[in-house]
Amino acid sequence: MKFGIFGATGRAGKILVAQALEAGYEVVAFARTPSKLGIEHERLSLVQGDVQDAESVASAISGTGAVLSVLGPTSNEPTYEVSKGMANILAAMEGHDVHRLVQSVGAGVGDPNDKPGLFDKLIKVTLKLASRHVYEDMVRVNDLIRASDRDWTLVRVPMLTDEPPTGDLKVGYLGQGVGTRLSREDLARFMLDQLEDDTYVRKAPVISR
Repeated sequence: MKFGIFGATGRAGKILVAQALEAGYEVVAFARTPSKLGIEHERLSLVQGDVQDAESVASAISGTGAVLSVLGPTSNEPTYEVSKGMANILAAMEGHDVHRLVQSVGAGVGDPNDKPGLFDKLIKVTLKLASRHVYEDMVRVNDLIRASDRDWTLVRVPMLTDEPPTGDLKVGYLGQGVGTRLSREDLARFMLDQLEDDTYVRKAPVISR
C-alpha cells in the first residue's frame, strides 16, 4: 500500500516514516522542509509544501490509498493552522477518493465514551489554561474529521516520550484504565496497524503504555 504521511518531519513523524518503510509500505512524506526528515529510501517520495496550500496537499494525496497524520500545533497562537490544514486534507481525500484517515490528537480532546476522573478533569482544565489555542485547534481537527464521511480513526494520546516501545498497549477511553504516558515508537506502530485493521474505524481510542 502507498499512503501519505503529514507531519513527517516531527519527532513522531520521523519514527512513523521509518517504521512504515521497514514494514514494506510505500510512503509519500509531506513537509514544509523535507530535508529535515533525513531519510532516503526507494519507497519514499518527498513532497514539499504547506498544509495551508490546498494544491500541494492534493498533489501529495493523489495516488495514495490512505493518509496518516501526526500534525500538531507548533505554537500557542490563535492561527489554527492544523485545523485549516485538515480541511485541505479532507477535501483532497474526497477529491481523490481516498477513504482511510488516521490522525493523532491529544487525550484531552473528548469522546462520548470517556468517563474522566478528577485527575483527567484537572489535566484538561490545565491544558485549556496553559495552551488554550493548541487545545482549540485540535478540537477543531477532531470536529472536522468526525463530521467527514471518511473512514477515520482518531488516535488520542497522553504525554509522548522517547522511551523504548512496550509493544503492549492499553487501549480504551479516559477514566477506563488507560495511562498517562506513551512512547512515540508505540504511537507509530499503533497508527500503522490501523491500515490493516478496521476495529477502530470511526472511533477515538486513547492509547498508553
